Amino acid sequence: MAESFGSDPERYDRARPRYPDAMVERIVAAAPGPDVLDVGIGTGIAARQFQAAGCRVLGVEADARMAEFARRGGLEVEVANFEAWDPAGRAFDAVVAGQTWHWIDPVAGAVRAAEALRPGGRLTVFWNVFQPSPEVAEAFSAVHRRVLPDSPRNPWTRPALDAYLLIFTKAADGIRQVGAFGDPEPWRVDWERSYTRDEWLDQLPTNGDAGQYPPGTFDELLAGIGAAIDALGGGFTMRYATVAVTAARADAV
Repeated sequence: MAESFGSDPERYDRARPRYPDAMVERIVAAAPGPDVLDVGIGTGIAARQFQAAGCRVLGVEADARMAEFARRGGLEVEVANFEAWDPAGRAFDAVVAGQTWHWIDPVAGAVRAAEALRPGGRLTVFWNVFQPSPEVAEAFSAVHRRVLPDSPRNPWTRPALDAYLLIFTKAADGIRQVGAFGDPEPWRVDWERSYTRDEWLDQLPTNGDAGQYPPGTFDELLAGIGAAIDALGGGFTMRYATVAVTAARADAV
């Protein structure tokens, strides 16, 4: 599933939501300097936001297709699995990971981040989490029930934050186990974005489980979601919570 995201990097970069400026600004303000290592840089969505905030960004990306797209946008990217990546004596003020840390071993990743951080540097891993209105959640859930009646996974039947809780906990536990950081803490920024029907359907194929459905089923799911959005008036507003797990190196001054 992790390897599926690079199959269409242009769509991924176009359709995936950005991160709230308030989260980027908080990460930058908490770092001792402007040098940022972006783990799982992907197409460079978060990296460009950090650049716009005045940072120098180096990316690490396991998927060469995503890395090449980011490079075409002017970003410096090294292709490697982060757990095996070599800092080669370089040091950074912040190590960040947007929407990627759950693909990385939480302990090995924290070890590598500690090696790459300057004293006082901060590791911050963060995710955009859907917070749909009850009306939108029920409309989308009904489509999933109809198209995939036997599937145990319907992402709209419970609050998405509940599903992400395990991810947040694993990230924090991994940081604690390394012993090189202060106690991890949560940060959260709430925001929203309006979607047209076509904008929402454009981003659905960028989700990791899109390629896991039986042949033809995903097209049926897209058609059903499109019809549900039409019934909602042709568009809707999606609320998001961007949630971070963050910790500074313990030898901060």
